[in-house]
Formats: sequence, C-alpha cells, structure tokens
Amino acid sequence: MAIEVTNVNFENEVLNSKLPVLIDFWAPWCGPCKAVAPVLEEVEKEIGEKAKICKINLDDAPEIATKYSIMSIPTLMVVKDGKVMDTKVGALPKEELLKLINQYA
Repeated sequence: MAIEVTNVNFENEVLNSKLPVLIDFWAPWCGPCKAVAPVLEEVEKEIGEKAKICKINLDDAPEIATKYSIMSIPTLMVVKDGKVMDTKVGALPKEELLKLINQYA
C-alpha cells in the first residue's frame, strides 16, 4: 500500500528515504489520478523492496506541490537521496512506471 505523505512526514518518508521514492501527486477529484491508482498498486507489488511509492494529495499538502512546481496532476516524480531524479506528467502505463522506477532502484 502506498504511503500517504503530508507536510508532517514528507522529510522522513521522501527526503531521508534510503530507497528511491516514486511520488504520485494526486487529488480525489482528478479522474486520471484515479486511473493511475490501481496501476501504481501493481507496480508496487512488482518492485517489492527496491523502492517505495508515496502519494501526496494536493488538497492536503499544497506547500509540497508548490515547492516542486506541480502544475498538472497526476504528476509522478522519482526522488533518490533527497534529489528529484525524474518527473512525468499524466497517467502512465505500468510498463513505463516500472521503467521509470527501475532505472533508479
């Protein structure tokens, strides 16, 4: 299950993570975000302990979205060692998500 990230746990779960982190910036009112959710669950099962998946609800953590200049959702971002490695906008298929995270895992 993806980790829900807020302003409170962002630093610990994302920036200080020993593993690469795939962040899903989303909102409950976003149709494409809902389409990505089950795909992310499949990806999470396949990557196992190589990386972790976090979800950031923009309605609950707008400061984080502003800090990373999130303009559209869903936005998927890979963070490794506290640094943004890659960012993709839009609903991606499972194969592309696996490729995205595996290159940093």
